[in-house]
Amino acid sequence: MLNLRSLIVALMVALAGCATPDRAPDLTPPIVIAESTWRQVDRDIVAASLAATGQAKNYARGSMESWMDLVYQRTDADFIPWFTSYWTQQWLTMKVAWYKLSTGGETDPTANRLASYLQEQYQDRVLDPVAKEIDPDLVMQQTTKLYVQRLGEQLQGIPPRYAVPLDQFDRRLKDIPAIALAPPAAHSASLYQIVHTDPLDRLPAYVALVDRIRIASGGAGAGLSDTGISSVAKRTSEKLAAELVTSGAASAASAVLPRVAGTMISLGVAGFTAIARENARPEMEAQLRQNLNADFDEEWLDLMHNPATGVLAGVYSISGQIEGSLAKTAALPLEFEPVPRVVPLPGE
Repeated sequence: MLNLRSLIVALMVALAGCATPDRAPDLTPPIVIAESTWRQVDRDIVAASLAATGQAKNYARGSMESWMDLVYQRTDADFIPWFTSYWTQQWLTMKVAWYKLSTGGETDPTANRLASYLQEQYQDRVLDPVAKEIDPDLVMQQTTKLYVQRLGEQLQGIPPRYAVPLDQFDRRLKDIPAIALAPPAAHSASLYQIVHTDPLDRLPAYVALVDRIRIASGGAGAGLSDTGISSVAKRTSEKLAAELVTSGAASAASAVLPRVAGTMISLGVAGFTAIARENARPEMEAQLRQNLNADFDEEWLDLMHNPATGVLAGVYSISGQIEGSLAKTAALPLEFEPVPRVVPLPGE
């Protein structure tokens, strides 16, 4: 009896289900966006990119001005006193003598090797310690991320401004290249990807872009260019080479005179050299500071404005891709277009 009742209930439920009419399909037509509206959207995307670039530039400039101040301070406090000291000059004299012997007395190779040595000293005494506080390589990455962040914030206001459905706007962003490096495909990313990947370091294309910039620059701000150091090294090499001639003459004289007289000549020359160098030290420091500062100013400008290796290289690369891909559509004139009509199908 119980089984019969259960069968009847099940049969009634099944009949009720069959009697329920099928749910009507959603016949709401998709919203069609006029081409003139899409051109205005593209214009706003370009404007958003330009605004984000301006904000990134301000951040980079402030960071690099602080970095430059630290480099100036450390140059004055460490490198210049070290370079102009008596014992450093003696050590450099020995190095110049060794360089000239190993290069057959040629001046240019000697100056070049001395420049390399001074470059290493400047890196160790100035640039590396400053990088522990402000690293231009990290400034480049932080500036790029700030650009992407500000761009993403401004893009959010575009869809409601023109009543564009979010899914259609996202499809638009997916069609705009933001990073386009050489194969593989993982080294490319759309505008949608860069503004929706958090953190940005998870995006392979961004990592590849940063690596390319770092390799091209040897690490942004990795070192002062050879120009200033080479000029300092050339003058130093010539001066020390001339002193080698004097010290050589003194050594020859001391060899033919009695031991006491020869020793007095050597001590006299050494004492005269020490006094002369100490008296000339203020002038040497001023000249060295002028040469290094002039070269460093050029280096700072290159770090700020070089589109391939500077601290804004990532921003210029991404913004260039975005704005370049939209240049044609965003530049077209806005013409009047009738609102698309949706013609209902028979029976709707």
